Amino acid sequence: MTTLWDPLTLGRLRLKHRLALAPMTRSRAHPDGTPSALAVDYYTQRASLGLLITEGVQPSDDGQGYLNTPGIYRDDHVEAWRPITTAVHEAGAAIFLQLMHAGRMSHPDNTPHHRQSVGPSAIAAGVQLFTAAGMQPVPAPRALGTDEVVATIDDFRTAAAAAIRAGADGVEIHAANGYILHQFLSPNANERTDRYGGSIENRTRFTLEVAAAVAQEIGADRTGIRLSPGSGAGGLDEGVETNDLYRYLVAELAKLDLAYVHLLHTGDEGLLRDLRAAWPNTLLVLRAGRDRGVVQNDVEAGLADVAPLGRWALANPDVVERLRVGAEFNEPDRATFYGGGAEGFNDYPTLASATATATTTEGIRP
Repeated sequence: MTTLWDPLTLGRLRLKHRLALAPMTRSRAHPDGTPSALAVDYYTQRASLGLLITEGVQPSDDGQGYLNTPGIYRDDHVEAWRPITTAVHEAGAAIFLQLMHAGRMSHPDNTPHHRQSVGPSAIAAGVQLFTAAGMQPVPAPRALGTDEVVATIDDFRTAAAAAIRAGADGVEIHAANGYILHQFLSPNANERTDRYGGSIENRTRFTLEVAAAVAQEIGADRTGIRLSPGSGAGGLDEGVETNDLYRYLVAELAKLDLAYVHLLHTGDEGLLRDLRAAWPNTLLVLRAGRDRGVVQNDVEAGLADVAPLGRWALANPDVVERLRVGAEFNEPDRATFYGGGAEGFNDYPTLASATATATTTEGIRP
């Protein structure tokens, strides 16, 4: 039986165990999209996870959705990521940058150019988004022309190459959680009549062409992709064809021989088994709200090769050690999830630091 603590080959990487850092938006980059120096500590503190998948990184100006998220499409972005990737490697971990184009899940107030967002069709998400002025309705996007879809594919390709120049070991294409590739998959956001809309084959075309372009640019063994079957994030509804869509999509992705698929699993166990059978390479499965006592279950059952960790890793830089020894976890502080400085970002205590603090204060009397 495979366990969490068995080694694994993923693409070009040899991982020591089956845990990884899940991507989590933290909104602490500079307004120009360069990651701040705080990110060096944030990622290296979590190096024991082995494989670190970064927060979503926009591949273009139009790809930004939230305030203060990092980019990877200009030379200054590349230079700002290099200290992070270097420090992560020196700490013994690998790092994949998640390429995230927000599509219609954006607001002009959140971007330096203040342009209308873009999407598959001019259909608003019907949800609200945090901005500097507080929560605001997400406005309707401008529908991309067919030639602009092709240009966006090239944006992903160029960003992937930039990530490798910045020292990343690979990239994860974000095709989940309500963002642009997921929007093209969902008929309630995609009413196109060109080759990117209508049938399952057409609605998956954009995702498959992005994956093929990135794999061609940096190597399939450096390319992963994230999917979230059945997720209603961003007001999306994949409709009655959801399971058929993802069976088709994963089978087509398998032909590209990518390093991994990363599933945000929302509960259809039959679909998970089907996708596991269809995917020949490494499969990451993240279950929302999973209890720590069952984090190993999917790996031991053969349903996943890697179990990524999100909020537990956010609040516990040494989450691997805590799991190994059965130590208590720090509780995540929701008030510091997005934006701000070091508080709630790189100041969560480790077991070692807590022990040192207790030793230092031992014997002090009021």
